[in-house]
Amino acid sequence: MSGQRPPGEAAGTVRIGISGWRYKPWRSVFYPKGLAQKNELAYVAERMDSVEINGSFYALQTPASYVRWAAEVPENFVFAVKGSRYLTHLLRLRNAGTALPNFFASGLLALGPKLGPILWQLPPNLAFDPDVVRSFLSVLPRTTTAAVEFARSHDERLDGRTWLQSDAERPIRHCVEVRHPSFDCDEFVELMREQDAGIVVADSAGHFPQLFAVSSDFVYVRLHGAQELYVSGYPEESLQEWAARIDGWRTGASVADGLPRDVYVYCDNDVKVRAPYDAMRLREIVASRVR
Repeated sequence: MSGQRPPGEAAGTVRIGISGWRYKPWRSVFYPKGLAQKNELAYVAERMDSVEINGSFYALQTPASYVRWAAEVPENFVFAVKGSRYLTHLLRLRNAGTALPNFFASGLLALGPKLGPILWQLPPNLAFDPDVVRSFLSVLPRTTTAAVEFARSHDERLDGRTWLQSDAERPIRHCVEVRHPSFDCDEFVELMREQDAGIVVADSAGHFPQLFAVSSDFVYVRLHGAQELYVSGYPEESLQEWAARIDGWRTGASVADGLPRDVYVYCDNDVKVRAPYDAMRLREIVASRVR
C-alpha cells in the first residue's frame, strides 16, 4: 500500500470536517448572522481542519475556485474532493474516455498540498461488477505529476479553463463509497486492496452497506445521520463510539496488520444543521483520546 507506515511508527493523522459548507439553512444558525457568504469557508476552517468539496460531484469546478478555496484556509487544511457524478452515475464507471481527464484538468490540482483524498460515490442501483470497478480504478492517477500528464488528454470543452501543473509530486489517494448490497463481499475487499483504494465507511441509518474493511493506508468515513439519512444528529454515546473506532484506525490497534492509518471523517447530516456541531464535538472527543 502506498505510503504505508512500518510497524512501530507514529500513529496516523485524523482529520474531521463536513461535507460541503454552503447551506442556506446554516446561516444565522451555525454561521453568525450577517456573515458574508464569501467568508463561510474561512469560518469553517477556524473550527475544523478539513472539508469535503461536493460541488465537484454535480459539475466541474474551475481552477479559479480551487485557487480561491485554497487561499481561504490555513496551511495545514486539507480538502477531500468528490468525483464527478457524470462518471459514477451517468457513465457508471464505464467508457470514461475524456471525462476522467476532464475532471483532473478542471482545477483540483491547484489545491497543491491541500489536496486530500478523492471520493468516488457510486449510485444505489449500481451492482458490483469486478471487471468494471477494476478497469476504472486501474487508470486513476496516483500522484500529482501523473495526474498532470493524465489531464492533458482533456477535450475541447476544457480549453481555456484547465490547471495542468503541480508544484511537487505527491501521492493521490482514492476511495469508493458503495451503495448497493452486492459490494458487501470478500471479492470487493480484495479488489480494493489490489488497487490500493479505500473503502468508505458510510453510516447511513441502515440505507446502504456499512463496510469496515481497511483496504489502503487510510480510512475514509462519512457520517450521513444516526437514525434518519442526512437529517438526524449523533448523540454523545454514538460520537464516543465513533471516536473509539477512529482511535483504533489511527493507532492500528483495530487493523489486522497493526499498522496506523490516517483517518478522514466527514459529517454529511446537513439538513437540520447537525453536521458542523457533530464534527466539532467528534473532534473534541478524538483530541481528548490523543493526549
